[in-house]
Amino acid sequence: MHLGVRAYAHGVAICTHLDQIRVVPPDSVGGCEDCLRTGDRWVHLRVCLTCGQVGCCDSSPNRHATKHSHESGHPIVRSAEPGEEWCWCYEDQVTFELSE
Repeated sequence: MHLGVRAYAHGVAICTHLDQIRVVPPDSVGGCEDCLRTGDRWVHLRVCLTCGQVGCCDSSPNRHATKHSHESGHPIVRSAEPGEEWCWCYEDQVTFELSE
């Protein structure tokens, strides 16, 4: 998989964790994996680009995507919402988009 980043500041990629991207996000997801197990609800979904786990956003009551990042050390998620292609790096605190 060859990915590039479309967000630069002064010619330098603004996320320093691109080497940790190991999965291509699916076209669709069934829901937050942890919320589905517990019967909870979510607002928006995020996909971990290191392992592919689907978690809920910080507007959701459980904030599973952020919890997963902090517990696993996986820094980058991508929005799993239809029509959204942005990524967020928890470590660098930046939003960016990937291109193939």
